[in-house]
Amino acid sequence: MPRVPVRALPTAFALALAAAVIPLGPPPPAAADSIIVGGRPVAVADSPWTVALSSRDRFGGTRAGQFCGGVAIAPTEVLTAAHCLREDVLGAAVPEVRDLRIIAGRDELSGPGGQEIPVRSTWVNPDYDPGTNAGDLAVLTLDRALPQSSVIPMAGAGSAAYEPGTAATVYGWGDTTGYGAYASGLRAATVQVLPDDDCVRAYPGGTQGAYDASSMLCAGDTAGGRDACQGDSGGPLVARGRLVGLVSWGSGCGSPGSPGVYTRISSAIRWMEGRS
Repeated sequence: MPRVPVRALPTAFALALAAAVIPLGPPPPAAADSIIVGGRPVAVADSPWTVALSSRDRFGGTRAGQFCGGVAIAPTEVLTAAHCLREDVLGAAVPEVRDLRIIAGRDELSGPGGQEIPVRSTWVNPDYDPGTNAGDLAVLTLDRALPQSSVIPMAGAGSAAYEPGTAATVYGWGDTTGYGAYASGLRAATVQVLPDDDCVRAYPGGTQGAYDASSMLCAGDTAGGRDACQGDSGGPLVARGRLVGLVSWGSGCGSPGSPGVYTRISSAIRWMEGRS
C-alpha cells in the first residue's frame, strides 16, 4: 500500500483517509508520510540532504507538521514523491498550502536548530499515474538555497549503485513499527537492492500492485523486518554514496516477501530533463 500519514492529519480528514487505506488490498493513490521499520537513529549532520516536508496548517504542530520526506539534489531543489502533493493528501490544492516548507539540518523535528525554508514553486511529474504509482516524482523549488554540502549526487542509468545485492540505506521520520509509532528524530535502515525479477514476483499486479522495472526500484530484506513505512514517502534511498530511489509504495511495512518500492532515480533524471 502507499505510505500514508494518517496520524499527522487533521482529525476528520485523517479518519476518512484511514478508512480508505487501512486494508492491505489494492494500492489506493499513494499518499504521504512513512517512518523506518527496523532502523536506527541517525544524525542529520551525517545525511544533510535528507529533509522533511512540513505544513503545520494542514497537519498540525505534532512533529512540526511533517508529512513526507524529501532529498536535496541541488541547493534550491528537493525531490519528493508526487503523491505527497496530491489534494487528497494535503486536503487542499498545493497553491492553497501557504506554509509548505522543508525542514533541514534538524535531528528532532520539533527541536531547535536547522532551518525551515518555504517552498517557492512545485513541479509534479506529468507522467505520474496515481493508479499504478508509476512516475511518482515531484520537485520543490526552495525560496532560498541550502549549502552545497547538503546536496547528494544522483545515480544515473548504468550506475553500479543499482546492482542487485548492493547495500542501501533508507531515511525517514515515519512509523517505526508499522502500527503507528511515529518517530520525532531521523532514522535509517540498511536494506538491499533486490533483483527486478524478485520485485515482479512480489508485485505482479492485482491486489498487491504492479512493479514496473523501467520506473521503479525495490529494496528490502528478504526475511522482512527492515523497510520504509507510513510517513517516509518521498525520502531517499542511498547506495554507494548516491541517490538511487525515493520512497513510493509497498504492501505493509517490513513484511517478508513484500519489499519497499521506490521511484528509480535514473528515470527521474529523464523526467526532469523534460521539464518545461
